[in-house]
Amino acid sequence: MADHTLDAKGLNCPLPILQAKKRMKGLEPGETLEILATDPGAVKDFESFCQATGNTLVEQFEDGEVHRFVLRKN
Repeated sequence: MADHTLDAKGLNCPLPILQAKKRMKGLEPGETLEILATDPGAVKDFESFCQATGNTLVEQFEDGEVHRFVLRKN
């Protein structure tokens, strides 16, 4: 279970990434953020986001239209 959750369902690119970036800044190293998004582009966006920021994509799961991502701040 993640330490924090961000509900970005219904938001389109780039809003899920921008909101996640803002929330990640407030986390301590090792803490996790769960993001729920419905934007199909979020899959590639969060992979790229983690590569660019050095954070870890711990989990990625799709349940119907909802994509669930868990990121760990490094």
